[in-house]
Amino acid sequence: MRKQDVLKEKMAVYLVIGSQDCGHSIERTVSIAEDALQGGVGMLQLRDKGSTLTDEQRYQLGYRLRELCARYGCLFIVNDDVRLAIRLQADGVHVGQEDMPLQEVRALVGETMNIGVSAGTIEEALAAKAGGADCLGVGAMFATSSKADAGEPIGPDGLRLIREAVGAEMPIVGIGGITRANAEQVIRAGADGIAVISAITRADSAKESASALLQMVRSVSHG
Repeated sequence: MRKQDVLKEKMAVYLVIGSQDCGHSIERTVSIAEDALQGGVGMLQLRDKGSTLTDEQRYQLGYRLRELCARYGCLFIVNDDVRLAIRLQADGVHVGQEDMPLQEVRALVGETMNIGVSAGTIEEALAAKAGGADCLGVGAMFATSSKADAGEPIGPDGLRLIREAVGAEMPIVGIGGITRANAEQVIRAGADGIAVISAITRADSAKESASALLQMVRSVSHG
């Protein structure tokens, strides 16, 4: 299977998680992550921002999450911290527009590691595609309180324009304020998957929430 097809399949439900989303507890973060993986999450990103963890504790959390992901056949991604991604032998690294430039990231991680890039405009998306990004995180879809740097929402209409600009082959995940109530709009706009934080980390059951989201994405994508 081609890399793009693998990414599209795996990112159907993409969990972004850090200790700050789980009561600043490593054990709770790992527990919620495992429940979500049991529910069908196919990509998991460690995004530990604004937490109380030391660098070594963050590495230990990443190591445990990477081991979990390997057990469940999930792709493990590290947000922003390229050196941590390399140290953890992650499947990928995700960078924003304000983070390390794409060319520098590629030079450090090599050709095999996946690189995701955040894009909120057509120009950013086309630049990421031209620079060799493997996938795009497009948003913010809706207003969100989970991610302080999410920016103004571009909505599903903004994602639709980006999809038209980059073409059908580029794997795109929508991110920002996505819930079970509005996720369908994001898939219908052209996203291959949905990236969520609170829709899973704050759910009564992370497993049930992930499963319901996956079922919705698959039904819309294949319907």
